[in-house]
Amino acid sequence: MYQLENVLRPYAWGSTTAISSLLGRPASGGPEAELWIGAHPDSPSVATRPDGSLVGLDELISTDPAHFLGESSVAEFGPRLPFLTKLLAADKPLSLQVHPRLQQAREGYARENAAGLAADSPERNYRDDNHKPEMILALTPFQALCGFRPAARSRRVFEHLAKLLDLAVIEVPEIISGVIADLSMSDESAALRAAFTRLIDGGEAVSAATEEVVSVLRSGAPMGQHTAELTALQSINNEFPGDPGVLISLLLNLVFLDPGDAIYLPGGNVHAYLKGFGVEVMAASDNVLRGGLTPKHVDVPELLKNIEFESLGVPHIWPSTTGLGQDLYVPPFREFQLQRIELAPGAEPVPLAQAGPAVVLVVSGDVVLDSPKSELGLAHGGSAFIPASEEPVMVHPAMGGTAPSIAFAVTTGLEN
Repeated sequence: MYQLENVLRPYAWGSTTAISSLLGRPASGGPEAELWIGAHPDSPSVATRPDGSLVGLDELISTDPAHFLGESSVAEFGPRLPFLTKLLAADKPLSLQVHPRLQQAREGYARENAAGLAADSPERNYRDDNHKPEMILALTPFQALCGFRPAARSRRVFEHLAKLLDLAVIEVPEIISGVIADLSMSDESAALRAAFTRLIDGGEAVSAATEEVVSVLRSGAPMGQHTAELTALQSINNEFPGDPGVLISLLLNLVFLDPGDAIYLPGGNVHAYLKGFGVEVMAASDNVLRGGLTPKHVDVPELLKNIEFESLGVPHIWPSTTGLGQDLYVPPFREFQLQRIELAPGAEPVPLAQAGPAVVLVVSGDVVLDSPKSELGLAHGGSAFIPASEEPVMVHPAMGGTAPSIAFAVTTGLEN
């Protein structure tokens, strides 16, 4: 087992305190948006070998993939760690985005390589050849946009806005009337595609309409049964005034998660995290196609090719429990599953649910990882990579602890 040092990403939308507070570390003084725990080549964790030398986790795994990942993982996902774990701390909205499905990622990556785009080019849509299904487990109250709502529900919000503008003696912008007409189509998929495309391609007309809508709402116009959506719209506009994503937010499910709640996001699902702190797990990819709420590259035609235009309920993941202080979050993806382990002082050890490789992060107290081959102690804030060959592993509370020990662990979704 290998103790890890992980890479902190200081994106501007990040919290300045959430990650450092959870891990018991001094704050950096700047935004701390994401802590990456894994072997993605963009920001691999650094592993400590038994002799004290350091090596990138991706490099370590490449020396003997079957040993570190297990034959089943290598056979299905290739000689790379199939998942990436992050702590994600958002004080401001992230970009409106969608992740490609596997075939689209492979084709897009090959196409951009053939076109000679540099690996770090800001014009790239595809940073690697993998898809990026993901899940987020909330550690604090968490707010997100996730997937399309039924067209009829979104139409009612836009009709309410049109009514408020009319009462304020403001001519209803053509872009809003057009969206209402789009969302009235009998074919729901076509309706969602038409409304989304109208807004993302609307340019100055969308910016002007957004400004009028926000002005009316700020004047105290009644939001009625749409208070949550229209309050979120105003908050998003505060950060990205006039951006197409502001009105697009009304096409999507607005999700509020309590600590311990989780949702999963398959490829093709339009989403944006708005605010909160959580544990995020995904297939090992950095492929993001953005549609707004960002100063970064936006490729609308490629984005539209990757979106699934269908209304969805909120894709919650409800945990199962082993009865041992261990909750398992298992999304419908084979690359990963997440578990939360909480051990009272002096409690019996818990067997780590492990299928192939695993990573562990301790967020409270201290733990000891024990396998037939080795033992590793992890203090609060510590993390480790566990090779497939170490299985089975027991998780013990450290001797002499006075508070509960809490750890998160990620392994593949393959069967043992």
